[in-house]
Amino acid sequence: MKARVGYSAWIAGVVQFFVIHGITESAWMRPYSWARNNISDLGNVHCAMQREPEPRYICSPEHDLMNVSFIALGTLLVVGVALTGPMWRRGASAAMARLLSAGAGLGFVLAGLAPADVHENQHVLGALLIMGTGNIGLVLAGAGLSNAVPALLRRAAGLLGITAITALGLFSSHNYLGLGMGGMERVAAFPILMWTLAAGALGLFRQATSRTASRRRRSSSGV
Repeated sequence: MKARVGYSAWIAGVVQFFVIHGITESAWMRPYSWARNNISDLGNVHCAMQREPEPRYICSPEHDLMNVSFIALGTLLVVGVALTGPMWRRGASAAMARLLSAGAGLGFVLAGLAPADVHENQHVLGALLIMGTGNIGLVLAGAGLSNAVPALLRRAAGLLGITAITALGLFSSHNYLGLGMGGMERVAAFPILMWTLAAGALGLFRQATSRTASRRRRSSSGV
């Protein structure tokens, strides 16, 4: 039951984030761009020209909604990490992977509580927790996940984590490889969301099929 809640928390957190992301960006009078704009721009409180790291005008009428979504996402990511125990090995590597992954959740909460144009330092710390510790946790998850987890999902965790860490380095050095500032930031920030969504969906599916098979066995045995 706990694992089912954890898997559901991961799915709910990621889905609501992308839904609110779409609603918030659609409220911009000047079109919001996934290539030119940071994710954090959606949560900025004030309308102003932003010079760093790239010049752009920011005005997000639904910033409060986006910041609540950041907080909800982070909270649900931590809940998922705490309750999905059956999918993890025992030992230091799994414990560290879970701790660092929970750090990404705390980073999203901090990003929502401290909008970039109001509390810049705290917001930057939140971003580092998401794209730094969170992605390191994703790499370690490749070795920390139980053998019961499909090999594809285990390998994907490591590969996505390495990709995201590489993207963070490129983003920090302003090398966007044609993706734009916002595009490269998303390559650094979204892999952990994509992985938790897939892991949550697979976990719920496996539990559902297991319950169905159990009921069929009981039915066939006359119980």
